[in-house]
Amino acid sequence: MPGEGLGHATRSKVIIGHLLSQGHEVCVVSSSRAYQMLAANFPGRVHEIRGFHLAYKHLTVSKSRTAALTLRSAPENLRVNFRKYRELLCDFEPEVVISDFESFSFLFAKWKNLPVISIDNMQIISRAALDVPIPAAERGNLALARQIVRAKLPGSQHYFISTFFPLPLIKERTTLVPPILRPEVLALRPTHGAHILVYQSATTQKDLVAQLQQLPGQEFRVYGFNKEENHGNVQLRAFSEAGFLADLASARAVVTNGGFSLISEAVYLRKPMCAVPIPAQFEQFLNAAEIEKLGYGRHFSAITPDNLKAFLYDLSGFETALQGYTQQGNDELFAALEQVLTALVVSR
Repeated sequence: MPGEGLGHATRSKVIIGHLLSQGHEVCVVSSSRAYQMLAANFPGRVHEIRGFHLAYKHLTVSKSRTAALTLRSAPENLRVNFRKYRELLCDFEPEVVISDFESFSFLFAKWKNLPVISIDNMQIISRAALDVPIPAAERGNLALARQIVRAKLPGSQHYFISTFFPLPLIKERTTLVPPILRPEVLALRPTHGAHILVYQSATTQKDLVAQLQQLPGQEFRVYGFNKEENHGNVQLRAFSEAGFLADLASARAVVTNGGFSLISEAVYLRKPMCAVPIPAQFEQFLNAAEIEKLGYGRHFSAITPDNLKAFLYDLSGFETALQGYTQQGNDELFAALEQVLTALVVSR
């Protein structure tokens, strides 16, 4: 079910839990870290397949390296995955396939003539009219992203797009829904602490600590380096889901890349954001640009003391804009999904 990254897996976990609670029989296929996480939560229901992975070079997504990696691994991946699907046919006869930007389950559905429901945040690039200016440097990334998105799950019976920024739809069989939030986030009660939560991987900006130390009056709690270190006003924190969520819920503001999962959680908790997207990832650029357009925060190409000062200067305005955001958990998606599932099963 889920594609690259744990964001897909955490969203899929929510969907799987809902489907099981409604009495549906569910069989899950996944890969890599997502498989490990889902298998631990749904023992006996999750089957491992080979997935698609991104290759990085100089802190950006390398298109050539990703293509080479995919071509190198594709024949073996196909062999393993179709053997797994043949095994699934022995004791499971699905009526519908749901995919979170994952290709092999889509191919399985086409092979068995099954309807497909797409649930992800990526399809907005292809199925909605974008409303932010696209700089010349991003146009090639947009064109590539649209090609990938259009090729990923073509001809699905319905597309659910999770998004915190509503856009006009340009294609049929498409529904915009609020971001999918895990129960741990829904249970949080936001407060207004003194610290700023920073999420950046160790490869994103190597001089991050030095940049943050140039704002000695601000307290930064940094995740992504998986270290426990104190550097004056900068605290590096090892990964801990409970610790991270507690720091998120009590933060004054959030500094992050353009990843959808954390941004959508911060929006739900009404935390102002400084978004610095990873280069050459158009989806991250779009998320960051929408944050600035909606007045929820700022969009910068790098974390610098001047950029952070500009962001922090306008915090009260961002907080005011975020007060207008409303979301009733995952109720809207669950209701719409059940309606589409019922219609597809009845029509078969």
